[in-house]
Amino acid sequence: MTDAPIGRRLGILVGGGPAPGLNGVISAVTIEALNQEMEVIGFQDGFKWLVRGDMARHRKLTINDVSWINLKGGSILGTSRTNPAKKDADMANVLDIFSKLEITNLVTIGGDDTAYSASQVYERAGGKIRVAHVPKTIDNDIPLPGSTPTFGFETARHFGTFFVRNLAEDAKTTSRWYIIVSMGRAAGHLALGIGKASAATITIIPEEFGDRQVSLDEVCDLIAGSIIKRRALSKEYGIAVLAEGLIEKVGEKGLLEGMGQELGHYGRMERDDHGHLRLGEIEFARMIKDLMTKRMAELGLKMTFVDKDLGYELRCADPIPFDAEYTRDLGYGAVKFLRSEAAANHGAVISFAGGKLDPQPFSKMIDPETKRMKPRLVDVKSESYECARRYMFRLERGDLESPAKLAKIAASTNLTPEQFRSRFGYLVGL
Repeated sequence: MTDAPIGRRLGILVGGGPAPGLNGVISAVTIEALNQEMEVIGFQDGFKWLVRGDMARHRKLTINDVSWINLKGGSILGTSRTNPAKKDADMANVLDIFSKLEITNLVTIGGDDTAYSASQVYERAGGKIRVAHVPKTIDNDIPLPGSTPTFGFETARHFGTFFVRNLAEDAKTTSRWYIIVSMGRAAGHLALGIGKASAATITIIPEEFGDRQVSLDEVCDLIAGSIIKRRALSKEYGIAVLAEGLIEKVGEKGLLEGMGQELGHYGRMERDDHGHLRLGEIEFARMIKDLMTKRMAELGLKMTFVDKDLGYELRCADPIPFDAEYTRDLGYGAVKFLRSEAAANHGAVISFAGGKLDPQPFSKMIDPETKRMKPRLVDVKSESYECARRYMFRLERGDLESPAKLAKIAASTNLTPEQFRSRFGYLVGL
């Protein structure tokens, strides 16, 4: 990658939700840019103040400002979900401030929404601003080359696993079930990673249902099947990990059909600046807990369920060594790309493949119709997912086809074997 002459000022900002390692990228970008004799301007709270034309919410960054922050969670520049491409006037304010501050290079850090915003800055600046986007999300759903993770994912999985292991011990000690909903809007990587590493009893992710919608009844029946199968082995406890993306898999119509007038008890249907349902406004874990309590009572079983949401506890954790090292690469790579001839021709999403910088042009990564990157989903046909399923407790076809197994499982409920097969057979294709 050949170095090319560029302007002397670089801007940096963070968009979207937090992720472990944000400060690591800020640190690496700042140090490398300063070493290349560039000034670094940090913008506070993403595009929030820029769209308002507020010139006061920025500051010069020095090596002393960033020398140790790579080991800390959070973001010294804050973050926001403000979409500068929503209105022409907002983007005009952003570009006006960049022009006044002589920003000729921009590094954005964020998910696919921030990537789109960054691509629009590059496009509407007409080549006056070089743009590099460093992708982050604890959801790991950005389609980077190969199996390269997004930074923050490994740290979130690490701490999430310990969290669930502690709850698993509590569940065993107190004979109860925990319903845990893990962050992961579009993909189930985090839920599956945590569930698999912590040996959760069952993990349910959107990808396992393919392209079809799923009902609240089916989600609850999958958990019920796991509970009943465990009870047949005299185990009265367990952990169910659900990806929050199941909310969108069920959809607004499915939630209304499943909950009716009671839906309002579990939150509001709101959308953010980028059109996403605000999943955090819906208490999905509590909803499933209440549904499961009723469902098990109908089957003659009195159960204790506890609901937990898992995500906010993970987003600002101090990065583990993997992410602390990885974000050094990404920050360095962002500045190296901006100094290359390629940056004069296109903006890019920064990635590494096989230890080598592999910037992906915005035009390759972002769908012009959806204005988002195509999410990287869990490959449910892979051996890795196959392994995860083999170590879960789920009703299997063989459980209902074997008279002996069916009788033993059904005996844990108030259903006859025939009734049990009729009731739960659809889960296994019967």
